[in-house]
Amino acid sequence: MKIRLILASKSKRRVKLLKMAGIKFRQISSDADEKTGLKRPSAIVKELSLRKALAIAKKYPNMPVIGADTLVFRKGKILGKPKNIKEAAAMLKFQNGNWQTVYSGTALVWLEKNIYLKDYAMSKCKARKLKSDELRYFAAKHMDKAGGYAIQDTDDMFIEKIKGRFDTVVGLPINLIRKYIKRINKCTK
Repeated sequence: MKIRLILASKSKRRVKLLKMAGIKFRQISSDADEKTGLKRPSAIVKELSLRKALAIAKKYPNMPVIGADTLVFRKGKILGKPKNIKEAAAMLKFQNGNWQTVYSGTALVWLEKNIYLKDYAMSKCKARKLKSDELRYFAAKHMDKAGGYAIQDTDDMFIEKIKGRFDTVVGLPINLIRKYIKRINKCTK
């Protein structure tokens, strides 16, 4: 039996990753609260991805729902989506020419089957050293991306090197999604 998932996200980049992987899904944006008191990046992305999946799963209890969350971590600081251009510029300057770690959490919730799965992946990225005017240009470009940059954009040259999976940096580790699909397929046989 082929299960169709719901992706609880408005992210075009996550949609593209699922389509490229050949995974059938329906997209419904989650408006779950993203405030948390957690401090560890891995715990944060797992908790928020679960929260996003659960918000949609409550409306569609008979379908498996995928949630995802991504953040950038450098020198003890968590870099989520910038609130404004000034904050985006400060984030990019902080990362400029340095290594950082991208954490992407995913969760699958299928209420009808009482399935709750969550995990995370991480990849390291090295930012290219850019001049101030280049940083200002990029600051206005990716206000909706963790860390203020978009590795998947071909004209975004901020990241020069990745250690780990590209899809983790983009925001949806497909290897984890495939692991979840295997688990739910076993439950439906």
